[in-house]
Amino acid sequence: MTPSLDTIFAALADPTRRAILVMLLEDDMAVTDVADPFEMSLAAISKHLTILSRAGLISQEKRGRVKWCKLEPDALRDASIWMQSFGQFEAVNLDAFERFLETELSDPPPAND
Repeated sequence: MTPSLDTIFAALADPTRRAILVMLLEDDMAVTDVADPFEMSLAAISKHLTILSRAGLISQEKRGRVKWCKLEPDALRDASIWMQSFGQFEAVNLDAFERFLETELSDPPPAND
């Protein structure tokens, strides 16, 4: 069963979890290495990792006595497709639109007799 978009976006809503994902872009990391740059307990980091795992954004495996985290790059595919659907409309260039309105709404040029 794949996680829902709600679960993925809820996991991405937290800045600590987003920072963890950025760290995992480089390579797999041990949980203790993931926790190192954050000023929070290992238990708090573990909760963040659990949320990321449930969302399917990372996987965790035990290698010997160390628990490792790995980014799951395909996990964001559905969320990415959903977000890209909003990009189908070109952004409005407000400066160009303003110039167009000024041209269209300005007084007509005087007629040449």
